[in-house]
Amino acid sequence: MRREEIIEEFLDELASASPVPGGGGASALAGACGCALAAMVCSLTVGKKRYQAVEEEIRADLAYLNEMRGIFLSFMDKDEEVFLPLSKAYALPKETEEEKASRDQVMRELLKNAAEVPLRLLELADTVLDTVLDVAEKGSRLAISDAGVAAAFMETCASGAVLNVRINTRVLKDEEMKNYLEERTEKLYRSASEKCAKIRGIVAGR
Repeated sequence: MRREEIIEEFLDELASASPVPGGGGASALAGACGCALAAMVCSLTVGKKRYQAVEEEIRADLAYLNEMRGIFLSFMDKDEEVFLPLSKAYALPKETEEEKASRDQVMRELLKNAAEVPLRLLELADTVLDTVLDVAEKGSRLAISDAGVAAAFMETCASGAVLNVRINTRVLKDEEMKNYLEERTEKLYRSASEKCAKIRGIVAGR
């Protein structure tokens, strides 16, 4: 299958009424695109005499970004794995007290799982932004705009992950877990947003 056919097939599925792929998978894909773009800046930097002083660091960044790109792609599957059981659980019977208690227990666990996956995705985005920042500071100026676009993709990934955490925590009845997930999400998103703003400043300056 040609690449354009694969992309078109994914977009068709994304646009359909099917519950997956959805915002979680699209967010993970955005993270993978961000890694790929930052890796491209690295590839355009290594071997250039002008950037010889930072070549070792850039090569390390390149290897890391290529590894992380695969991890982001794996989260497209993880999102589907946790969401499908949850979508089916909403249809569980709740006529009797026993059925309600059983449904609540199942929903509590599935909602927790469905919130933890995008939270881990957000953690990844925040961590990878440190490398994108390094690439923006040291990479080839000829590709500096691509470092900025890489950060924009990563910011999209982070924003999407936040929304996917919150859509699940809003109905989570375990208050302790809900508060932990939401507080952790807020802290990570603030960190990621600050890094993206810093990268934008570096890109504009260079």
